[in-house]
Amino acid sequence: MPKNPAPDSSAPQTAMPSGAGGSADPAAAEPAAAGASCVRDPSLAVEFQLLGSAPFVIGMDEVGRGAIAGPVAVGVHAFSLASGEMPEGLRDSKLLTEKRREALFPLVCEWGAGAVGYGSPEAIDEFGISAMLGAAGREALLQLHRDGIPVADSVILLDGKHDWLSPALKRPLRVVTRVGADRACGSVAAASVRAKVLRDRLMATAATREPHYGWESNKGYGSKAHYAGIAEHGVSSLHRKTWIKK
Repeated sequence: MPKNPAPDSSAPQTAMPSGAGGSADPAAAEPAAAGASCVRDPSLAVEFQLLGSAPFVIGMDEVGRGAIAGPVAVGVHAFSLASGEMPEGLRDSKLLTEKRREALFPLVCEWGAGAVGYGSPEAIDEFGISAMLGAAGREALLQLHRDGIPVADSVILLDGKHDWLSPALKRPLRVVTRVGADRACGSVAAASVRAKVLRDRLMATAATREPHYGWESNKGYGSKAHYAGIAEHGVSSLHRKTWIKK
């Protein structure tokens, strides 16, 4: 167990001021260059740049933000100089078929330490999606800390332009935001695959208990079949009730 302090584990009821963790590297936090949104195969260039001042870069990405049922999931993946080459064919989970994601998942797990945290539908309804993204990210980081990763000394590489993690933390961490990191950065792509595979499995299992909503295929997103199931059977305990269109 590392001696450095762990991320705070209390519920995110009182958020810190925005930017409490800070985006430590302004250059790295700038939006990706023109054409970067078309990147398909990630590299480790950003990670190697950040490793000059930290022992690990922890990629972080979310899955399920826009679903109307099921939790939001936040994946993390720790990368260091000892990690070696990324798995062949690794990409942002949205660019991979379900079959390919499942095949890559064990390779990602072998590549380095990682974890997935969740924000429940009930908590999303009560606290809002941004707060629960932060709570899920903090949960995933706490798992990494328990597995021996020096989280407090590492750089968190967060996909997107908004730092939704820092308000959920009692102790600031070094957070770098980057637009398009899920496509451009290997550690973030790995975090995306971890979160997507585990959340999809959770929704497929839930579909066996409540088969009315088509979760095995729509994974909780608002498809036509999903809304038809709601119209006929009502909402379930896995629905984000404040998100359902009337």
